Amino acid sequence: MASKFQAPRGTFDVLPAQARARAVVERVAAELFARAGYEPIQTPIFEDTDLFERGVGKSTDIVRKEMFSFEDKGERSLTLRPEGTAPVARAYLEHGMHKLAQPVKLCYGGPFFRHERPQAGRYRQFHQLGAEAIGTDSPLADAEVIMLLADLLGELGVPGVELRLGSLGSLEARREYLEELRSHLRKNKRKLSADVRERIDLNPLRAFDADDEGTREVMASAPMLVDQLAGEDAEHFAEVRALLDAAGIDYTIDGSLVRGIDYYTRTIFTFDCDVLGAQSELGGGGRYDGLIEQLGGPSTPAVGWACGIERILLALNEEVAAPGRDAFVAIAAEGQRQRAMALTRELRRAGLSAEVDLAGRGLKGQLKHADRLGARQVLILESDGSAQLRDMESGEQRSADTANLVAELTGGGA
Repeated sequence: MASKFQAPRGTFDVLPAQARARAVVERVAAELFARAGYEPIQTPIFEDTDLFERGVGKSTDIVRKEMFSFEDKGERSLTLRPEGTAPVARAYLEHGMHKLAQPVKLCYGGPFFRHERPQAGRYRQFHQLGAEAIGTDSPLADAEVIMLLADLLGELGVPGVELRLGSLGSLEARREYLEELRSHLRKNKRKLSADVRERIDLNPLRAFDADDEGTREVMASAPMLVDQLAGEDAEHFAEVRALLDAAGIDYTIDGSLVRGIDYYTRTIFTFDCDVLGAQSELGGGGRYDGLIEQLGGPSTPAVGWACGIERILLALNEEVAAPGRDAFVAIAAEGQRQRAMALTRELRRAGLSAEVDLAGRGLKGQLKHADRLGARQVLILESDGSAQLRDMESGEQRSADTANLVAELTGGGA
């Protein structure tokens, strides 16, 4: 039956089949995070708009074009979170986590919101997993978070994954490089797209992401920051690469790699999947040593990443079958409803999966429904108070002692 109401454009309903697949991704991630010592954190769905303007950057597409912002009844500007790192950094500051042993290792998951053009694997409401290591500038932290995401994608079996690695250098080094890049862009201004021309002063790095043919031609001869790294920046990047080499993680160095958020410094990375075509990114991140200071806190180095659950599921393109049931309690006579409900609860409390007919089917219909559910055994309650236990695979049926039902179902009473 069709309804005149539909989910808003760019959003979607997660139906049971999709929810099972999501649960697998979330379970694997939770187990991986726990093994690596990353503690879960949850931040609000909406935050003060200023958090993202200051943290993400006013010149970014996220802030300029994609945020869902609104004014609440107190005339405060709030924004549905478009990304997870700035809220986690805000929580780190607000709750005094700098007083804890450093680094503080946090993980999260949930919905995020951006007003972008909906397409396969990209929605206006989307779901991400993320990990952050806050309070250390060690290359070991860079390597660890990269390994975490590599292991997550590996354990899930995502095919055709490639890690691209780059470095934006320190904020000081990047300032010098940006002047050189701006000079290159201005010399070739006529070939650039209008959007890139408008942002030469504000955010010239975004030119590397442009799809416009003229801009791409200009960027092919642009200077690369990764080729100009020196001093501590060069040492840091070399150490990250050495650690990844030692861990057996393959990567490609990409001097044109940039991120769509202003807070990144030094190491940046992305995991792409060739199965996804042009929109190939599964997830990525990098180091953001200046973010917490931009939010009013002390200078605090940090590194992390986020990956899209929808992107992972699109790459996997697999369905997760519904789990079977340990038992189905069938009612062969009207007077057995209360007994059926009590026995079903007993089975569930013992840790078994069990269902009872809720639709008033006849016995034949109940057996068909039990088969659809994948029930391994069906307990049939007769009108005289006796019970039969039917093995759904073999079709064999025998008397059952409902006083020892759990043992009967698990083989202890056979």
